[in-house]
Amino acid sequence: MKSRTKVAVIGGGIAGCSTLYHLTQEGWTDVVLIERDELTSGTTWHSAAQVTNFGMNQTMVGLKSHSIALYKKLRDDPEYPVGYHHGDGGIRLANTQAHMQGYRHFASMARGMGVEYEVIDAEECARRHPLISTDNLLGGLWDGEDGDIDPAQLCQALAFHARKAGAEVYRQTNVTGLTQHKDDTWTVETDKGSIDADIVVNACGYRVNEVGRMMGVHHPVASMEHQYFVTEDIPAIAEASHRMPLLRCPISDYYSRQEKNGLLVGFYEQDCKTWGLDGISPSFTNDLCPDDLDRVMDVLEGAFERMPVLAEVGIKRIVNGPITYTIDGAPLVGPIPNKRNAFCIIGLRAGLGEGGGHGWLLAQQIVHGEAQYDTWCIDPRRFTGHANVELTALKAIEDYQNEFRFHFPYEHRPAGRNAKTTPLTPVLAAEGAEFTVVNGWERVDYIKPAPDFHPTLGFNFDEAFDVVAEEVRNVQENVGLCEVNGFNRFEITGADRHSFLDRMFCGTVTKRDGRVGLGYMLNHQGRVKAEATIANLPASDRGPARVWYGSAAAAETHDMDWLQAHLRADEDVQIKSLTNDQTILVLAGPKSRDVLQAVSREDWSKEAFPWLSARECFIGYAPATVLGVSFSGELAYEIHVPNASLYAAYTALRAAGKAHGLKLFGARAVESMRMEKGFAHWKAELLTEFDPFETGLDRFVKLEKGNFIGKAALEAHVAAGPTKKLVTLQIDSTQAPAHGGASLMRGGKVVGTVSSGDWGHRVGMNLAYAFIDPDLSEIGTVVDLDLCGDLIRAEVIAPSPYDPSYARMRA
Repeated sequence: MKSRTKVAVIGGGIAGCSTLYHLTQEGWTDVVLIERDELTSGTTWHSAAQVTNFGMNQTMVGLKSHSIALYKKLRDDPEYPVGYHHGDGGIRLANTQAHMQGYRHFASMARGMGVEYEVIDAEECARRHPLISTDNLLGGLWDGEDGDIDPAQLCQALAFHARKAGAEVYRQTNVTGLTQHKDDTWTVETDKGSIDADIVVNACGYRVNEVGRMMGVHHPVASMEHQYFVTEDIPAIAEASHRMPLLRCPISDYYSRQEKNGLLVGFYEQDCKTWGLDGISPSFTNDLCPDDLDRVMDVLEGAFERMPVLAEVGIKRIVNGPITYTIDGAPLVGPIPNKRNAFCIIGLRAGLGEGGGHGWLLAQQIVHGEAQYDTWCIDPRRFTGHANVELTALKAIEDYQNEFRFHFPYEHRPAGRNAKTTPLTPVLAAEGAEFTVVNGWERVDYIKPAPDFHPTLGFNFDEAFDVVAEEVRNVQENVGLCEVNGFNRFEITGADRHSFLDRMFCGTVTKRDGRVGLGYMLNHQGRVKAEATIANLPASDRGPARVWYGSAAAAETHDMDWLQAHLRADEDVQIKSLTNDQTILVLAGPKSRDVLQAVSREDWSKEAFPWLSARECFIGYAPATVLGVSFSGELAYEIHVPNASLYAAYTALRAAGKAHGLKLFGARAVESMRMEKGFAHWKAELLTEFDPFETGLDRFVKLEKGNFIGKAALEAHVAAGPTKKLVTLQIDSTQAPAHGGASLMRGGKVVGTVSSGDWGHRVGMNLAYAFIDPDLSEIGTVVDLDLCGDLIRAEVIAPSPYDPSYARMRA
């Protein structure tokens, strides 16, 4: 074993083998893989090995398309061919119109990635898969790229080609310890000696937290027992002129694919079972859990009804093995939170099907710092401190029970709720609040008109439409109060804080005490990395002169990693998180100043406290810091209050607001109003795939200022010209909003992709933001929106259709 390497990948399943292979494809050949046993001896060897192109966002579709292209290449490689049945096709069934509508949306979304799905009726499902019944069936989604692959051959082929490029693979080598040094390099200790590595990658499947503990971290990954069986030969399959398509059935919670002349049938039973939470035997390798078909009898009966031939055929073998889940079901691929030079590729519940793409995107991140797609949907930093294994296990059970039932818009399932709350959560619940979840935080979505109010899940505007309209109307005409908990907040101190931030941001960073500004950070490729509000607070009895850095709730770990990674040793800068210590109360509307004046002794007139001001004060007797900023487009104040005083501030504002028509509003109203104002949302419009000029942030960029991160790359982008432009669209529909990922069409070709959509209640428009071909970005251009299968007229309009002069915010 060599004594030094650039990257040490730990784990020899699909995750590790794919990462190793793709690192060599990106030009890094001084890389090694360390496996405690043999390649594929963990979860990979017993995988059902289905390979699908289906994904619920464009990043997932893109990485799966890469997997398919790679697997076809390996299949056809005469030097080390892989057994791969490509193009058998697959059907995802549905028995509700809402589910069918969802499939039409996913078809629209995938088209933007060059992938074509078909939405077919029940009779066509049965024609393509003659073993199924059409009882209680409306139709399905057809993916013509579906197939299955040999797991062992795939991983061995990836390892073969990686070795050929210069990588090394150490089998039967157990990692026993990990030590990080002051220069952020690592020593990987094994039972066969130690190896120094610049970078380590945890690709350890269900043993992920054994290696995590060696790093001093825990990963929100839990395993579930999963069973499938393989049938004896079925005459109808042997006699068919084509291979049977794959089948995924949310009605009866099972899947099937052809296995020789029989079927492999897998189950997602409701009486499911976690695995390995209390430890995993060191000898569990190439191993399985005991068979337990009694546990799947409920779903097996449904499978018999859908596929009657199953009741007539014998079972050849049963497989019951662990598969890994995360809190939201998507894998964790990218930087390990709060660690340097450490990455992971874990929680791959569909590892064989998409592992080729995961390793591809991870290798790009390791070598280049970013991948070609925005990878936030699989980024390990999308979860923060609440993400423990116990919570993950609850969500894993819930996901397992709903494996083929996608999340509808505004659907928030019950497992693991109340992971993060504030003192106001029960108070707001008593007021009738319906809650959404943001990075684990329970945040008010809207105020229910009745306790039994439950809108219909689907892709159309739902019954909450008028409720949200009334909340927006009251904010526009009177004053509203909204709790924004979990908002990311860092306190930055030190003599060099302003010069540090000036280097981090691509535009002007305000340095005046008592003033607030908005800015954007770029990555080294010159594309948008983060958005933050910067507030300068003078020294007081609450602390030294300092900057408050505020950003999206989900960005807490992401932004801290980025800022700390760019601190210089000679800079006097300290960064401390206040995210979990304080909560924001947003007071918005033309009468908000009157309410604020009634609860605070300060002068809140426009002259004394103009827009974009910051001030420490008291709300009643609760200490607070108030920022004069607005996400709604109305006169508004962000009131930052320590959690210990939050209830006191809330009651003072509610009491003072009675005279001014104050009512509560929630996140849905905020989303509607921000769409009307042309405000971008992090990881909706603010993506690492586009630069700030493509994203319409021209006024926040100062290319003439000194050097900042990403400046040279951004200048190169400017010289090359934009690839897409962010535009505002008016959608000609009153039935449904445009959903993120939906395709924009012209002349039968995809010309853009929707990033956000909602109804603008103050302007009476169905609005959407979209990245579109630059030559179609002029105001007045008309394109077609593929809205759940229907082509709807969409016109490019001027940004900020509500109060474009910003007069109401500055009032």
